[in-house]
Amino acid sequence: MRKLVIATAAAAFGAALATPALAQSQEPFSGPRVEVLAGWDHLNADGGNSDGRDGFTYGGAVGYDARIGGGAVVGIEGEIDGATTRARASGILNATDSFRLKAGRDLYVGGRLGYVVSPKAMIYAKAGYTNARFNARYFDGTSTYYQNSSNLGGYRLGAGVEYNLTPMAYVKGEYRYSHYGHVDGLSNFDPNVDRHQIVAGVGLRF
Repeated sequence: MRKLVIATAAAAFGAALATPALAQSQEPFSGPRVEVLAGWDHLNADGGNSDGRDGFTYGGAVGYDARIGGGAVVGIEGEIDGATTRARASGILNATDSFRLKAGRDLYVGGRLGYVVSPKAMIYAKAGYTNARFNARYFDGTSTYYQNSSNLGGYRLGAGVEYNLTPMAYVKGEYRYSHYGHVDGLSNFDPNVDRHQIVAGVGLRF
């Protein structure tokens, strides 16, 4: 995952350097883009006394934006992320049981709607489909462990600010909420999973 993100960023940087005239002729906040992302990740899982739910998320994204009149911008994007986050809980269905949830890769595709508030700044909202992999383990408090690795699909909502450093390079800050639904196969325990993230990004348009 990390090697893929680094390789994607390096390729985009080289392509952007090779096409400066194109980038300078485009309207701000329009055209294809590629970016790397990193930030805070927080998992929620129903039940019990939870702890250890914060971690680090990292990844990359590609997208395309178009100006549609005035300061309005519409775009599409795809993203792949990894995470270090693990959630733990105890005392869920009885006093001695426990639960662990580990986040894996996360795939996202969606759209965004922005508004240019200055020649260098844009605010935006986003929504789309997300599919994340989770490894869950539940101990019933007596003698049995239940384990399940699942790909859970759901939705993501978010909002952010993008700021142009140059005609080609930009930075961004974004909050997003993702909801994935229930993890099955853990005896009578089927936790509902969602997450909150605050990420920063560095990107290039070309």
